[in-house]
This record gives sequence, structure tokens and C-alpha cells, in this order.
Amino acid sequence: MREVRWASEEGEGIEHLAFDARSEGFHIESAVVGQRYGRSYGLFYTVTCDPQWRVTHASLRVAGGVELELHGNGAGHWRDGSGRTLDAIEGCIDIDIAATPFTNTLPIRRLQLAEGERKLIQVAYISTPDLEVTRVEQAYSCIELNREYRYEGIFRNFAANMKIDEDGLVLDYPTLFRRLTPPA
Repeated sequence: MREVRWASEEGEGIEHLAFDARSEGFHIESAVVGQRYGRSYGLFYTVTCDPQWRVTHASLRVAGGVELELHGNGAGHWRDGSGRTLDAIEGCIDIDIAATPFTNTLPIRRLQLAEGERKLIQVAYISTPDLEVTRVEQAYSCIELNREYRYEGIFRNFAANMKIDEDGLVLDYPTLFRRLTPPA
């Protein structure tokens, strides 16, 4: 198990994430303390992925607020915590939780892009702190294999190049997040 921390560059905020690679896939637990749109919040989330980095379960809870549970089958079919089909995100394989750079790891690892390759995808975007889920269009490009990728949030006309580590976890996401160095 690995633990990493990121600081928000948009305002006050920090994330502590535990990343566990297992034979059956990947398990992530994280706590985020942040601020968006003038609202402070605390968010706890877990994400479970199969060995191909497809999300099979996500659970999010805002302290003193809303909760969200998603179950995915890896082929773009989703259900909520009550078992209801979520037609609005049908076909999306990846999720993007607005409060964290971690969810960029999902398509970076899943897509296995060749250097110079770009792929357009549909993603289940989860806004914070309200945890509303919508379908959005994004693109990822491999700038330098296993080192640097370009994210394009087409739905909001935003793009940034991200440096990643050996596990595909973001090191630097200009203007949004930066990895904190662990104490020696």
C-alpha cells in the first residue's frame, strides 16, 4: 500500500490517499478537505477498480452532507446504491471526481495510450461538494509514455499537461494540484 498527498492550488485544500494494488484490482481510499465555489467541505471516498482499471465501485460521502454510491460493470453500465440503472452515464467507463487528481489515473492507466496518441472519452463527472453526476466529454493524450499526459476537459474548455509517477498517480497538475513531498 502507498500513501500520497496533494495540495490544492485553487485555494485551501489537501488530500490524503491510500492506494493498494491487489491481485483482483485496485483499491483506493481518500479524504479530501477543500473549498470550491466559496464552500468548504470534507469528502471521504473509496474507489475499486478491476485489473484493467475499470471502476467497479465508488462510494463518496461529504461530511455532514450528501452521499453517493456507484456500481459499474466495467463495460459502461452503472447502478446507484439502491440498484437503479443510471441511464445518464450509460457507456461511461471512467469517473472524474472534481476534488481530486486521482481520477485522472483511471483513464491514463486504462487507455494504455501510445506516445503521441490522443483518445476522446465520455466520463461520469462528479461535482463537489454536491456530488451531482453528469456525462462529460474529455480527451487524454500521451506526451511522454508513463511520464506526462495531457488532459482536456472539453466540457469546460480546460487543458493541462500532468506529470505522473510509476503508478500513474499525478505528481503535478498545473493550476489545480501538486503532490506534497513526504517527510524524511
